[in-house]
Amino acid sequence: MKKEFWFIVGSQDLYGDEVLRTVAKRAQEMATELSKALPYPLIYKVTAMSNSQITDVIKEANYDDSCYGIITWCHTFSPSKMWINGFANLQKPYCHLATQYNLEIPNEEIDMDFMNLNQAAHGDREHGFIGTRMRMPRKVIAGYWKDPEVQKRIAKWMRVCIGVRVSRTMKVMRYGDNMREVAVTEGDKVEAQIKLGWQVNTWAVGDLVKEMAAVTEAEVDELFAEYKKNYDINTKDIAAIRYQAREEIAMKKMMDRNGCKAFANTFQDLYGMEQLPGLASQHLMAQGYGYGAEGDWKVSAMTAIIKAMGENGNGASAFMEDYTYHLVKGKECSLGAHMLEVCPSVAAGRPRIETHHLGIGMNEKDPARLVFEGKAGKAIVASLIDMGGRMRLIVQDIEAIKPIMEMPNLPVARVMWKGLPDLATGIECWIMAGGAHHTVLSYDVDAEMLADWARIMEIEFVHIGKDTTTEKFEKELFFNDIAWKLR
Repeated sequence: MKKEFWFIVGSQDLYGDEVLRTVAKRAQEMATELSKALPYPLIYKVTAMSNSQITDVIKEANYDDSCYGIITWCHTFSPSKMWINGFANLQKPYCHLATQYNLEIPNEEIDMDFMNLNQAAHGDREHGFIGTRMRMPRKVIAGYWKDPEVQKRIAKWMRVCIGVRVSRTMKVMRYGDNMREVAVTEGDKVEAQIKLGWQVNTWAVGDLVKEMAAVTEAEVDELFAEYKKNYDINTKDIAAIRYQAREEIAMKKMMDRNGCKAFANTFQDLYGMEQLPGLASQHLMAQGYGYGAEGDWKVSAMTAIIKAMGENGNGASAFMEDYTYHLVKGKECSLGAHMLEVCPSVAAGRPRIETHHLGIGMNEKDPARLVFEGKAGKAIVASLIDMGGRMRLIVQDIEAIKPIMEMPNLPVARVMWKGLPDLATGIECWIMAGGAHHTVLSYDVDAEMLADWARIMEIEFVHIGKDTTTEKFEKELFFNDIAWKLR
């Protein structure tokens, strides 16, 4: 399905045909030129001059699946009351681009004709008021439309809108239930569907085992060849790798048949299976599927959504877990990993397939998994939690680093990072916010993008970054709690 965004330009019918023809010509030029710099085409739709025109184009946008969002701009003055009916029914993400056609004020040319035509500073303020008055979740981007930084921000917002569409059509396949007695992985699935669009349902592990039994040796051979192409094999236990291939094929068939883009399982429910899916889960994530361990359906869905928002539809993003800290003064950092399941999209080098004993769960045999070090670079970790009555998305900025030690006896994929503003402050703020131990780590999606996503989905967002202090953060949580209870 094609993905596009619609450019709706505001004006009115008081300026005469010549001015309106100029506005339309410039709007088409801007859409064409911007499309060359953006990840998805921007389609000029209309210079709207009336309530009915605006209402009609927004109805069209709502029902056109190829439209992922609208961008508005007011070249001239556009009375905002005529936007009310359309905006009241808008179901797509909305960005207000506050710009103007010309870069500078032309000293010799400026006269009243120029002023009547170039009223963006005037029109965008009127347009902005009605969005605020109607409490519309929207993105406002101000600046010259040819400025690369402005174009970069529009591009990031477009990628957020891809995540919004993925969220609103998200189906999560849960193999069994959550890990017993764990609190943070629980949540209100009905509320998640109402607010976020997620359909979260359970399939029996026995259904997966039955599907695995139907996988042919030829299918396993084909996937095994793909493993050999992408990864180094560092084990003699080929049977364990082939078993993971069988698990992957079966899970993918079940998910695709049911329209699911994310899945969760738990080591406490492997009845009829020899191994917890490790390599199988990792390779599925490399294809864009979301994953959550211990039945964590929230992080599973968020992994798929953030992957869709990343570069090329599956950027460097992965299911992650905070495992342990390095607390040496001046060298503080976190070690993130999981028993088996970290996506190879975040690997610094070529991953290797290994088999090792897993001392937890109901594994009959040693599971195969990918082992690698994560790459260095700026990144974020994100956690969606259920606060009871509302969802809260917590995001922390981090700096992933090359691991400061080799850890030769740790047989799992791992990423090491320095949390901002520092390890201790980050931990304190994360814990005060109720952040989970499971997160999504991403090098391609940043805090601004996730704030935009949360705004569109109308859920709470909190950010831990370089300027965060525990005192200010605690006050933010306190006032957020009051504000959200009043909503």
